[in-house]
Amino acid sequence: MAQGADSVKTILYALAANSAIFLAKLAAALYTGSGAMMAEAVHSLADAGNQGLLLFGHKAAKSPPSPDYPLGRGKEIYFWSFIVALILFSMGGLFSLYEGWHKLHAAEPLTRPSIALTVLIFAIAAESLSLWGCIREVNKERRGRSYLRWFRETRNSSLLVVFGEDIAALLGLIFAALAISATMITGNPLFDALGTMAIGVLLILVAFFIGLEVKSLLVGQGVDPSTKEEMLALLQNRPEIHTIYNMLTLQMGDDVVLAVKAKMHAAGSEEQMVKNINACEAALRAAFPQVLWLFFEPDIKE
Repeated sequence: MAQGADSVKTILYALAANSAIFLAKLAAALYTGSGAMMAEAVHSLADAGNQGLLLFGHKAAKSPPSPDYPLGRGKEIYFWSFIVALILFSMGGLFSLYEGWHKLHAAEPLTRPSIALTVLIFAIAAESLSLWGCIREVNKERRGRSYLRWFRETRNSSLLVVFGEDIAALLGLIFAALAISATMITGNPLFDALGTMAIGVLLILVAFFIGLEVKSLLVGQGVDPSTKEEMLALLQNRPEIHTIYNMLTLQMGDDVVLAVKAKMHAAGSEEQMVKNINACEAALRAAFPQVLWLFFEPDIKE
């Protein structure tokens, strides 16, 4: 995982923004009767709860190794990230679809929709700040890749989740604003119901793609391709190493397990061979401090 991106800071930005937005949306939804606004309020509540789960996951992932968990519990953050995707799907997406379907068959005129629009403008501003903070952290580890490629390759599940949530939240706010504006202009509450359902579909799609990426981490992905190439290049350029036979990595939250099988140059003695291996390990740890477990196997054939 690229060093420098502060996932916890990103989560705290999003938690503060979503908590304030939820209270404003809920008040507006209850006053105006807007289904789109209620869907957005539930969405923000789910997002705030999700950030709480991610913070819990980060704390749990820092637990030290134990006899039951000899490699630590770094992958626990992936579990909670997956739970967040499920909550976004169920509490956010499915509720929004239900609310929109209900409003579609029992349409009610909106009360003071201008209030709802005012709240949405505030929410768009707050969510934009949260997304800006998230993008700043994403850019620290993106290294020239497109955002889509970073999303597919990153091993930082909490940053991935917040990034997806923030984009979904901003698009959902825009959908809600358009739906309420159309209802105000036409006087037809059908647009509010359709906007609510559109928000539901959006949240389900985002939750699906977040869940798909986090599932890969849960199953057991290695480090991202660019980091693996850098590790391999470092080893191949070490004067102590003749040939790299194999290199395996496993991402464990912020930590990495690395196993290397290599043919070493003749060292003259067993003691010198051990010193050469230790030098390679020290170079790897200095260049990639996320490597917490390193297993080096010298051999003469693949």
